[in-house]
Amino acid sequence: MQFGIFNLMSYRDHPDGVPGVIADTKAMVRTAEDVGIDVAWFAEHHFTNYSVSVSPLIIMAHMAAATSRIRLGSAVIVLPLYHPMRVAQEIALVDQLSGGRVVLGVGTGYQPFEFVRYGQDVDQRTETFLKYWNIVEDALTKGVSSASAEALGLPETPFLLRPVQKPLPPVFVTTSNPVVLKRFASVNATPFITAGWRGSAVLLQMAEQMRASWAAAGLADRPMPLGLQQYVHVTDSMADAEKAADCARFVGRMASGLRSPDISAENAVIDAPPLPDEPSLDIFRENVLIGSAEMVTERILAEIRASGCTHYNMFFQFGDMPLAMARRSLDRFGDEVLPVLRRELSSDAFQPIPAQYAGQNR
Repeated sequence: MQFGIFNLMSYRDHPDGVPGVIADTKAMVRTAEDVGIDVAWFAEHHFTNYSVSVSPLIIMAHMAAATSRIRLGSAVIVLPLYHPMRVAQEIALVDQLSGGRVVLGVGTGYQPFEFVRYGQDVDQRTETFLKYWNIVEDALTKGVSSASAEALGLPETPFLLRPVQKPLPPVFVTTSNPVVLKRFASVNATPFITAGWRGSAVLLQMAEQMRASWAAAGLADRPMPLGLQQYVHVTDSMADAEKAADCARFVGRMASGLRSPDISAENAVIDAPPLPDEPSLDIFRENVLIGSAEMVTERILAEIRASGCTHYNMFFQFGDMPLAMARRSLDRFGDEVLPVLRRELSSDAFQPIPAQYAGQNR
């Protein structure tokens, strides 16, 4: 079992603007490394204050210089928005710069607002994603693109840059499409899911749906790795709990709004309306993991055991939450929650995923 920290890097009302968001993220990642988190993940979104992380690979390279042990993950590289010949080299370069600490998360993307502004058809994203992945995989594993490049009208090309990790860094993919799951089975990819503010019940439903998709992909005879993502805020303060719930609501509103190609975003700041049938802040707080160390521990253990997940990713500084508040929560997680999780999960009776299916690296 590995634990991660997710960094969306939203800008809301940070007193130091975008530089403050970046500085906060660096502080959170360093704290995560200190408390024993395994992977720091970085989002990719474009054009608005939903995220200032327009390139997870650039952020990962920056964080590689600020850390020494924690792994660095893309959550995720939206392949249809890239040229595959370039991004393949950049993935390899960041793995070299970080000393082999890259975790490679890739996905099709989903936000029409972003696709239309790159001149891409969001309805063709899966087909484009698979064509581009063929080139990325060939470049990273073989050092040459031949048939995969020719399928896009490109010449066969050698690649000097290769990743430190052979044959690939660990791969995560954000999809439940059986066609994509089957294609990525050859690289032992881990499906990655999140329910956002909708919380535990929906997250576990999504895990069951992923298992059905895994079987539909013809993979029922092999164990399914699974990555879950959840909001976490450890606090005994009701005021902090309400603030955390408000931050979760802020992110939820923006994520929902960006599913439209025409959301209002004057000066790149999203004016996201309330969600359809938006619940109270109490519901936001109850859906996600906001509360005492004991409650957070119990809920995480329940989600891991019910889902059978192999990676549990946590969103600590969401909605441009004040750094002191987010870091206090992360420190408490490291002191009071993580040791219990490690102990309890090490004693569980479930079988670990065999090495050949776990994306192990040399």
